[in-house]
Amino acid sequence: MANSNSRRSFLTKATMAAAAAPLITFGQGYQDAVDKNEKLSAPSDLKITDVKCGYIGGSLFVKIFTDQDIYGCGEGVDAINGTYHLVQSFGRRLRGQNPFNMHKIFEDIRRGGHFGGGQSGMYVAVLSAIETALWDLTGKALGLPVYQLLGGKFRDKVRVYCDTALYRVRFPSPEDFATAAKDAIKNWGFNALKFDLDYASDPDKYDRYNWTASNGEISRMYNQLAAVREAVGPKVDLCVDMHGRYDHVTAQTIASKVGDLNLTWLEEPIPAENYDAFKALTAETTVPISAGENAYLGHAFKQLLDNGVDIIMPDLQKCGGLGEGQRIANLANLYYVPFSPHMVASFLGAMACAHVCASVPNFHLMEWQSYFHTNEMYREIVIFDEEDWVKDSYVKVSNKPGIGVDLNIEAMKKYATRNVPFFE
Repeated sequence: MANSNSRRSFLTKATMAAAAAPLITFGQGYQDAVDKNEKLSAPSDLKITDVKCGYIGGSLFVKIFTDQDIYGCGEGVDAINGTYHLVQSFGRRLRGQNPFNMHKIFEDIRRGGHFGGGQSGMYVAVLSAIETALWDLTGKALGLPVYQLLGGKFRDKVRVYCDTALYRVRFPSPEDFATAAKDAIKNWGFNALKFDLDYASDPDKYDRYNWTASNGEISRMYNQLAAVREAVGPKVDLCVDMHGRYDHVTAQTIASKVGDLNLTWLEEPIPAENYDAFKALTAETTVPISAGENAYLGHAFKQLLDNGVDIIMPDLQKCGGLGEGQRIANLANLYYVPFSPHMVASFLGAMACAHVCASVPNFHLMEWQSYFHTNEMYREIVIFDEEDWVKDSYVKVSNKPGIGVDLNIEAMKKYATRNVPFFE
């Protein structure tokens, strides 16, 4: 007699239940649906057995394993160096728990870090990877894509802008800017682009510590952007990043200077941690000001929103994960502010982010990296059966259970960070 609790049996039950159940909504409604639906008795018995991780460059990759041969994958970025033992610490707390209780798990770990860094930084970046893997795991167990667990989708595909990565050129000329813009449109079909304006190698800088841009720097910035606008015409979205490396007077000056170039946004011309400065800046300029890639949890974004930031851009691989990302987007929606997430992860992270973008009404643009097109590593380290990741500046949101993108652990090995345990 077949075991009724076998993987195939419970997946069949989960699929039938998913088809019969009403739309699962984000929050308590989701948990109630899981708890009350008797058909899900087998998957609801899932228990986490292990958590393993690996590092490649600025990314942490996490896999959460269960007693029913289902696993979930997640990714954290930037604030992850040296966090192997933090992952192990979180993993010990997860073992034996039901992954469906992701909000409880998230809150237990977050509150447990009240005196250990649970407000921001490495702690939250690692928690973001863990939380994302729980969504992936739960979606696979229930036979549902993550966007469905988040309450359904407003759109089937999400529009992305291409970070042209021209920062890799030591000191690009206006002609370099124009060429990079035309290449991104011609080669990859983008209709939204981003360029950086902060260049430490600019010979007109006063010095590396002075945050005030000289007249020469201001002229250089304007000329670079003007060359792009002339090259691409008026319809292409032009996003500009200054990485929080200038002071208020410089931000005010450059915002006034580029007013005729129809920018989509000016990103963090000043550091994001001084909220009062943003309030003054947004009151002084008509160019939309965006911020948030280095803000953590909904608390920080409430401060940005209360102080007039025009567009918020949380990084879902470090701000708290997918659930927190949706909460931030919904908070911004109450202020009538667009949600345009920062994204510097692998395609696993990009697709995870896309699920959230599909699930909220106020989505605007999602960041897309040119390295997806120029560095073969990013295709090697994931498993995804569609050749076209992005088409005409849109990413199609996966309808597969979970995130829809898996990790190729064998391929990842050759790129793994040295002297750090790799999925051990």
